[in-house]
Amino acid sequence: MDTGELGPPPLTGFAVTSGLREWYTDDDVDELEYQALVEAARGSLRLLDDDRTAARRRVVISAEVPDSAVTPRPDLDRAVVRVGIPVPMRLVASVHVDGPEAEPAIRAAAAATLEAELGSEEAKFLMDEAEGHELLWYATQEVPILLELF
Repeated sequence: MDTGELGPPPLTGFAVTSGLREWYTDDDVDELEYQALVEAARGSLRLLDDDRTAARRRVVISAEVPDSAVTPRPDLDRAVVRVGIPVPMRLVASVHVDGPEAEPAIRAAAAATLEAELGSEEAKFLMDEAEGHELLWYATQEVPILLELF
């Protein structure tokens, strides 16, 4: 999977930002990266709410992008960044996707995203239920097989 790229820029991404470090008081890099993944999965729910035709599964692509290509966007959320370059596939480290058993919870949470952000306790419960499903991890060489599943 060394050919192709994700783009065109600007791309929205999630990363360990100063805002995330301030909010999540644990200094462990692995914990901070996992929290950025959780934030990205939540962002994926927002995209699913906008696109009613997409499969009801969260997808997060992890890539090692140069810091010089990334601009934090704290006005959007604590871990949000803008990536100013197309991301070559050779920089992709892994792909994280919900399993099929998560689809009902993801469907409900995606439909409730706006209400959750506006403070609805019932909608927040649906978001928590979706977040209870761990994303499955795929190595980059498994992506072609993963794409056949969708």
